[in-house]
Amino acid sequence: MSMKHIWGVLAAGAVLSLPQTALADVKAGVDAWQQGDYAKAVAVWQPLAQAGDPDAQFNMGQAYKLGRGVKTNPGAAIDWYRKAAAQGHSRAEDNLGLLMFQQGDRAGALPYLQRAADRGEPRAQYIVGTALFNGDLAAKNWVRAYALMTRASDSGLAQAKASLGQMDKYIPQEQRDQGIAMARSMAAQQQTAQAGDDSRQSAAISREAPTRLRTAELPPSSTAPSNPPARPKPVEAAPVARPPVKAAAAKPALPRAAGGGNWRVQIGAFSAEARARTLWSQLSARVSGLSGYQPYILTSGGVTRLQAGPLASGADASKLCGAIKAAGAECMPKKM
Repeated sequence: MSMKHIWGVLAAGAVLSLPQTALADVKAGVDAWQQGDYAKAVAVWQPLAQAGDPDAQFNMGQAYKLGRGVKTNPGAAIDWYRKAAAQGHSRAEDNLGLLMFQQGDRAGALPYLQRAADRGEPRAQYIVGTALFNGDLAAKNWVRAYALMTRASDSGLAQAKASLGQMDKYIPQEQRDQGIAMARSMAAQQQTAQAGDDSRQSAAISREAPTRLRTAELPPSSTAPSNPPARPKPVEAAPVARPPVKAAAAKPALPRAAGGGNWRVQIGAFSAEARARTLWSQLSARVSGLSGYQPYILTSGGVTRLQAGPLASGADASKLCGAIKAAGAECMPKKM
């Protein structure tokens, strides 16, 4: 057993018996940090962190992540965040997941990121939403992916807004509506939970509004000292290979509609005309160029058929069918 661990075990009892004193000491470190005296802040927090104080442990993680008062050391930051998170320090868990992901441990980071996303951390929502959309590290779930990306976008995260636009091209309207409803429910739950979490006086580095992320970088911690006398130069984190929303592969242009053509494509047959019109609206949003064709809604013998055209040849009809099938619908060329 190391001397550091022995000190932590022996000192833990003293700290637990004097919680108000420990809190005052943590606050002394906060004051030093806000005045720009990072070395003093670290000197105050380190023995408390070793003794098991979760707020001091979180603050040590911040110091090692940002390289203030100590040399930048992501591994040490992760260790301190992990110790604080194990004691229920939610902000430490948020930063733990983000930093592990940044350092390349995506699978290990995911459980922490999922809990951080549930609490409302925008960058965690962006990453988890992307994973759920792509089926990367987690089972594909487009409704929840859309909900998380909506929440991240609403917080002002630029990448989330762009990714939401990409998702709109692939996720059916019904699932998008479900995702929006889920996002509203999440917002209400997160507001209630955050009220309790923000009441902690352990916020050595207070929560700031989400900032714009660079395309392939994870910025410094989601928390920073409030109102420092002289704002220090921000320390940029190392690049991170974040899972982007997968772009669609390049597709050949659809054949042009031919006014005098005698070919159409039949997309489906339904018992209700409303279902045919709904499918046409959904496919028009998912198949680029489909809105340039004329929809034909034909009802006969109690069956409504949805067709599109006109097209000049069977080959053109087959090309259009290929695009429609790629969007998940049935399609059959028909000569009229």
